[in-house]
Amino acid sequence: MNLNYKNKRVLVTGADGFMGSHLCERLLQEGARVSCFVRGNSITGTTRYELKNIKHLENKVEDILTGNIASLDAVDLVIKNRPEIIFHLAADAYVPNSFEHPIEVMETNVIGTLTMLHAVKDGKGIKRIVCTSSSEIYGMTMNGSIDEEHPLYPSSPYAASKVAADRYCYSYWNTYRLPIAIIRPFNTYGPRHTYDVVPKFINLALENRTLTVHGTGNQSRDFTYVDDMIDAFLIMGSHKNAVGKAINFGTGKAITINYIAKKIKELSNSNSKIVHVRERMSQVPKLLCNYSLAKKLFGWRPKIFIDEGLRRNIEWVKLNLKS
Repeated sequence: MNLNYKNKRVLVTGADGFMGSHLCERLLQEGARVSCFVRGNSITGTTRYELKNIKHLENKVEDILTGNIASLDAVDLVIKNRPEIIFHLAADAYVPNSFEHPIEVMETNVIGTLTMLHAVKDGKGIKRIVCTSSSEIYGMTMNGSIDEEHPLYPSSPYAASKVAADRYCYSYWNTYRLPIAIIRPFNTYGPRHTYDVVPKFINLALENRTLTVHGTGNQSRDFTYVDDMIDAFLIMGSHKNAVGKAINFGTGKAITINYIAKKIKELSNSNSKIVHVRERMSQVPKLLCNYSLAKKLFGWRPKIFIDEGLRRNIEWVKLNLKS
């Protein structure tokens, strides 16, 4: 895979989050000159910020920008950083948080995306921005799997905010011809993930605590291991065919929550009980990715499937519990 990131100036927003931290690691491995934009109380320019997920990289990154991604000040900060490529991952991504705080989630996810688009529009030398959308924009699988032409039926305020951000990105490409690529990741899991079903169940199983399944547990998701998704991000940031497009990335396998609970219990050698409780608000019955466009345009395909991915994830958690 010829990614050609060597000596490229790259800015990652949400760099200290789950996927952002993995992306920063890979970019540095590829020889990129990486800057991080992370959440802070106020815009403080290049004041050093103590990273959490990638503390081991603090001395390897070029700059750490801190502030509110939805503030207009963020535009100037990004322009002054002079990146060639921006990976915009900063988001309020925990779906239940949007039930109680829909306006705050909208501000981060929609206005935060707009500030980054305006940094690209007003700045000089920015050759690509990869904007992170979500499989949640689709709502549910209508027939079989979801391709990029599938209707958008957001079922939560979070999903609606991601639809708005996704379509703003497309409109700015169409109107201003900005170098925008939109990545639509399906449910991603792996080391450092702290919310959603996989990390919650792993932590509970290793402590032999009860695994709580909302509803019947027959609802299914397309779970993609983080290493495969980072490959997808790097392609979207470098391949000429990505500009002006929104592309799905997932495994093409629908895995039920019941399967996740049982497999994590088995792989963890856990004595946890599995119990069912009331269904969660805005629950989507099924999300299943059709990644045929990614395969056609880039030759991308997933390499790590659910059993192996869960095994790796559990081993990582065990190691980090000991340390």
